[in-house]
Amino acid sequence: MSKLDRRNFLKKTSLSAAALATATAFTSCSEEEQTRPSGSQYMGDFAAPKLDRVRIALIGVGARGSGHARDFASLEGTEIVAISDLYEDWAQRSADRCKEAGNGQRHQDIKLYHGSENGWKQMLEEVKPDAVIISTNWVNHAPMAIESMKQGAHAFVEVPMATTIEDMWAIVDTSEATGKHCMMMENVNYGRDELMFLNMCRQGLIGDILHGEASYIHELRFQMEEQERGTGSWRTHHYANRNGNLYPTHGLGPVAQYMNLARTDDNFGTMVSYSTPAMGRAKYAKANYAADHKWNQLEYKGGDLNTSIIKTELGRTIMVQWDETSPRPYSRLNLIQGTLGTLAGFPTRVALEGGVEGLTDNHHQWAQGREALAALYERYDHPLYKKLNESTKNSGHGGMDGIMRYRIVECLRTGTPLDQNVYEGCFWSAVGPLSEKSVAEGGMPQAFPDFTRGGWKETKALSIIS
Repeated sequence: MSKLDRRNFLKKTSLSAAALATATAFTSCSEEEQTRPSGSQYMGDFAAPKLDRVRIALIGVGARGSGHARDFASLEGTEIVAISDLYEDWAQRSADRCKEAGNGQRHQDIKLYHGSENGWKQMLEEVKPDAVIISTNWVNHAPMAIESMKQGAHAFVEVPMATTIEDMWAIVDTSEATGKHCMMMENVNYGRDELMFLNMCRQGLIGDILHGEASYIHELRFQMEEQERGTGSWRTHHYANRNGNLYPTHGLGPVAQYMNLARTDDNFGTMVSYSTPAMGRAKYAKANYAADHKWNQLEYKGGDLNTSIIKTELGRTIMVQWDETSPRPYSRLNLIQGTLGTLAGFPTRVALEGGVEGLTDNHHQWAQGREALAALYERYDHPLYKKLNESTKNSGHGGMDGIMRYRIVECLRTGTPLDQNVYEGCFWSAVGPLSEKSVAEGGMPQAFPDFTRGGWKETKALSIIS
């Protein structure tokens, strides 16, 4: 993406003076947000001291956490030192898999903590790991990440980073005060198409970026069968009690990095949000469970589909959608549009001014289909994907999980900045509570807090890592 001139771009957006004044009012930060506590440091381009060996502890080893345990254990330079989970069988299962991944040479002294809601705290105090992987109920992400950093560990949190703006600020403040990373593990940023689109945007192939579309459309009603353990046992209550976009980051993370948001060029400004009526979950519960079943005792308040529109400080737009209820095919949309062309996902396709060389004659045609996609990959595959695809392709979600885990360990061992900083995780996750507030207020615009306190203007763009 060519760097935009902020003043000229704003002149071209046809915003009236009144609209600009309104936008400024919406995006202004409180005095508290603008002031970084004394003794704290900005973490935008933070690089922690090198770790020859990364001692890793895990909190939560259910469906997601067990995959993290096994794959981190397989990476050179790691040692799994402790696992905490409510359930002993889950903790032991992951410990056994870690030992197998270490080929009998590593991970032989894994301390297990289970059966207590506070076992993870005891683990942090006793083991003092270098890094903690947190894969638990959403509401536990913030307190666990904060305590991990306070105990001297870098925190790596499953999505979303937190569920409230207050918790996001607490994460930011703790990271800045302790000098510890807190990264939300947005694995989709490491998908093949997402990496390729990032590479194409950085090469300026679609010109100046104007608009993006991001979603998480994934029918997950089957998770309601997980009633005692597992995701559905706690996530169903979120659907019942919250109305907004509860899971925005899988689609939004990559689009935000294409746009270079919160890094030098632009930042999140305001957002409006609307939800459809809430029907699908109640109908599903009624059709599949007895009248006295606990799922039929809930009042499902969350709309089946939420649509939010983000306006950036430069005036660019992003549509963000979420739907885990409706019977429709999976999609993250993954669309990025610029002055010279558009990249789109599901299915993957490209349109460029003057056509895509050797594939299309003009921008009225998509370059798409198996042969076109093979040609696009050949030209524009991200070097990180080329380097790691063969070794990570069986790691989950088409290999993106393995690339993400590899990069986390590589950055910690080489003492280089992470690919996703603490502020990005908070900005992407902030869509959740801000959308809830906008929906509750009839679509009123909500301002994003500037978690960077202005530091984004000096934060380097994410480079094309090889």
